[in-house]
Amino acid sequence: MLTTVVGSYPVSDPCVPESISSKISNFLGVYDPYIPLLELAVKDQVTAGVDIISDGQIRGDMIEVFARHLPGMVFKDNTSKIFDKIKPANHSLGGNDLKHAIKTAQKTSSDFLDSTKLDINLLVGNNFNKNFKGVKGIITGPTTLVLSSRVEGFYNRDKKEKIIMDMAMALKREAYSLQEAGAAIIQIDEPYLSTGVADLKTAKNAIKIITDNLSIPVSMHVCGDIGDIFKDILKFSVQIIDCEFAGLPNNIKALEQEYGGSKKIGFGCIDTKVEDVDELDHVVNLIKKGVDIVGEENIMLDPDCGMRMLSRDVALLKLKKMTEAVGWF
Repeated sequence: MLTTVVGSYPVSDPCVPESISSKISNFLGVYDPYIPLLELAVKDQVTAGVDIISDGQIRGDMIEVFARHLPGMVFKDNTSKIFDKIKPANHSLGGNDLKHAIKTAQKTSSDFLDSTKLDINLLVGNNFNKNFKGVKGIITGPTTLVLSSRVEGFYNRDKKEKIIMDMAMALKREAYSLQEAGAAIIQIDEPYLSTGVADLKTAKNAIKIITDNLSIPVSMHVCGDIGDIFKDILKFSVQIIDCEFAGLPNNIKALEQEYGGSKKIGFGCIDTKVEDVDELDHVVNLIKKGVDIVGEENIMLDPDCGMRMLSRDVALLKLKKMTEAVGWF
């Protein structure tokens, strides 16, 4: 079984330059204090034995990173605001970090390649669980970005559908940029879909805008209780639906009742809401339940959600526990 992460990894404050070369870079104005954090996150994931890793999402939370850089948005006073027509950024927001994550992973393990050298067919069909190592590109979903932001100025606040469609068009360019940068998978994070406030038809149309004509697989991560919406999100135009199953065991019932074999399932098997490291027997038994429902050929294992709120030591131990559990199958 393939293993992955949802995205974020515990990080400390941006690093001050200490080496001579970093001090020179800082003096020249080209030092990036986040790169050491990215490298640490990547090395931990590779060391833990994770197959499809992330860059650690080290530059901020999932809303802030996009709100600070997409034209038409601003992040001020810890609040995301939409004040003008949303347009694509004039540069990729995550492409450079993804390229650096690939290079760091390759230096740590020769198994990691960028998507131009990977057999993407190993992520689809009956080949889904064959040996595959890569880095995923991550995008915060259009519905989540809009519903988590304050709308001011350009848009009518009641016309959320128009804002979400514009957001999807802006994010479509970022998805292509991540694909060109070497992403093995694109992951779209849409936690708002499980809150009951999102219009699922609009959300579905927005995801289709992003995914149309992408040549690599797309995963949609929806955390929270998906019991009432699982049947609907299975119809979204993505290859993988990723949900929480460790911290939310009731989601297993939804999987049992609604899964029809049409999608691969990202199966959250590590509880990211607690600091205690998951017991191996518990993780193995949970994975067995998932395999019994969807089949080993349709399952990808990951933590329930991002791990930013955990300590680094605990996050690493949890990832190692997940990859250890795979050895029992």
